[in-house]
Amino acid sequence: MKERIVVTTKQRNAGRKIAREFQFTREMIPGIKGDDRSPSYLREYRKRAWESYESLPMPNPSDEPWRRTDLRGLDAHTFRIPLSDDLKNLPPVPKGLLDPLAGDKYGGQIVMVPGGVEVNLNEDLSAEGVVFTDLRTAEREYSEILAHIIGQTVKYDEGKFAALASALSQNGVLVYIPKGLQVEMPLHSILWGPGTDLAHFSHVMVWLEDGASLTYLHEAASSSESGGQTLHSGVVEIHVGAGANLRFVELQSWGERVWNFSHERARVGANGNLDWIFGAVGSRLTKNFSDLDLIGEGANGRMSGFYFSDGRQHLDHDTQQNHFAESTTSDLLFKGALKGNSRSVWQGMIYVAPGAQKTDGYQANRNLVLSPKARADSIPGLEIMADDVRCTHGATVGKIDPNEIFYLRSRGIPYQESVRLIVEGFFDPIMQRIPLEGVRSRLEGAISRKLQG
Repeated sequence: MKERIVVTTKQRNAGRKIAREFQFTREMIPGIKGDDRSPSYLREYRKRAWESYESLPMPNPSDEPWRRTDLRGLDAHTFRIPLSDDLKNLPPVPKGLLDPLAGDKYGGQIVMVPGGVEVNLNEDLSAEGVVFTDLRTAEREYSEILAHIIGQTVKYDEGKFAALASALSQNGVLVYIPKGLQVEMPLHSILWGPGTDLAHFSHVMVWLEDGASLTYLHEAASSSESGGQTLHSGVVEIHVGAGANLRFVELQSWGERVWNFSHERARVGANGNLDWIFGAVGSRLTKNFSDLDLIGEGANGRMSGFYFSDGRQHLDHDTQQNHFAESTTSDLLFKGALKGNSRSVWQGMIYVAPGAQKTDGYQANRNLVLSPKARADSIPGLEIMADDVRCTHGATVGKIDPNEIFYLRSRGIPYQESVRLIVEGFFDPIMQRIPLEGVRSRLEGAISRKLQG
């Protein structure tokens, strides 16, 4: 008898050396060498964050939050913090990003680039006690406010990337609105992170005292460059005081080779209101944790998400709506479209704590798949520990209805134009949630470019 031969194929990615850890060192922590004037509490905060970073393992698919996001393609060993020599050849911020997205002008604007920052704030707002500045200036001039805010909403030990950003962030924004102040003119910040094999870290802090009001827009963007990868890791901390009102718009248009990780949390006090708007069209891979904590009776939060992926993009949004007090309301709607070989993941949870009666929670995720190779995963969830609540959720993944295409084409509309109209109609419920015309125009432009691409 002939000898039986068993043929096996090599495992996917077998033989490829995968770096499991970054090459950052403790000496890279801002102020660690004592050669600047960073306050002692901030140096201690960053040291503890670095210790957490070293103790926490890199995420892997066995961890539930990372089960659908594969980091094996991340060349962790190649990233470095930008040096002065790197800054000479980096592309500048496009002028279009500096244009107002709300009204004719901003009350203040911050532009953060590797190695520098430009801050502008209306003098009247400054005289009223508004703080809107970069992280380095906050360390020097608003140390007491910064000490009260940093690390209070997002803890540095919540994950590997949260610890990394907390320890190494040099770019960041501090927004502080005094009690009862109604800020009519919006504030705007831009994080520009170009460059190949470079790592960018950011820390954004927004604190509204009781009864304050603000519209704030934050954008993270970069150019698309050939070869290599770019890393961004960020933390966003938001506090909305009792009776305060915040509209926070967050736009992400990273270049196609950026690996983007962020930990974000907002806490809303009694009768406070947060309108949180997300727009994501860029990056090679994004993993975003966004938590909404309703901690005061009567608190209200709305989360509206827009994403459009193509090529090999992977966009993963992990959301939490946490009801910790009575008579709180949350409303989440995320909608996305997918082309090419791209993939989206949305995993959401509504949590109602014991005693959080009269809770009203809603979450929905809708996905429109425009390519046979694109994939959308949608996982809603409820965890309810109270008995007098109303919580609902829903998720859909579908293709364009061919009858809709037939109807439009039968009326003389070309195929591509028909697709565009259907996609725009699909996103219209999200657009209706955005009261800022400039933001809607920016997202509509992204839809057009994605469809043309």
